[in-house]
Amino acid sequence: MPAPAGAKRVKVIYGSIAKPLDPSNRPPGISPEHTHQWSVFVRGVNDEDISYWLKKVQFKLHETYTNASRMVESAPFEVTETGWGEFEVQMKLYFVPEANEKAQTLWHALKLHPYVGDVEGQKERRDPIVSQNFEEVIFSEPVEPFYDVLTSGPPLPARGKGGKGSKQATLRKQGERSAEIPYANSEGNPFSQKEEAMELDRLREAMKTLDGMVKEERAKLAGKEKVMEGLRREGAGQQGK
Repeated sequence: MPAPAGAKRVKVIYGSIAKPLDPSNRPPGISPEHTHQWSVFVRGVNDEDISYWLKKVQFKLHETYTNASRMVESAPFEVTETGWGEFEVQMKLYFVPEANEKAQTLWHALKLHPYVGDVEGQKERRDPIVSQNFEEVIFSEPVEPFYDVLTSGPPLPARGKGGKGSKQATLRKQGERSAEIPYANSEGNPFSQKEEAMELDRLREAMKTLDGMVKEERAKLAGKEKVMEGLRREGAGQQGK
């Protein structure tokens, strides 16, 4: 559904990455029951800066963790832990003061184990398990100061890290905003306008296939109803004799 007129949209990737612990090189001080190290996160598309509109993120972990509610007040918005079980993580997004908006909540199912593809091979290689989602946050009628924040984008970085020649500086030079979804996929980011268009095409094809299946089943049902009607008439005729 398109955003209403005057609305502004920002886009984030949220999820988790988990890796089995190496039995021969376990971090000191962790429970012997723990099998994985994992991180849960909220990031910009292509790791672009989102701190100009996102002030902090509260991560609520399973109640068995010490200090299960973790508030991260600056980028990177992520929490890293170790554990053995999968559970649902609540991520509460708090916006900058200019927003004058209530916090919004996301939910993510922490994934530690492979479930598709070469499952045994992934386990043997101790491959990282990445589970992430794309979310579009819509501000229907942002107040003017926040509208200015969203349309201006992040401040240009100083020279050095992230400065001239960096990916972020290049994007800004081209007029892109970190809140915009990129045109094409890139390493580590499967979300793009091209992928979105391909997914829409796949959905359209699936709908066509489903429509054909429905028509086929309706035709079968009509045929069976016709047979049943014939049998009913035949039965009624036999009773009338």
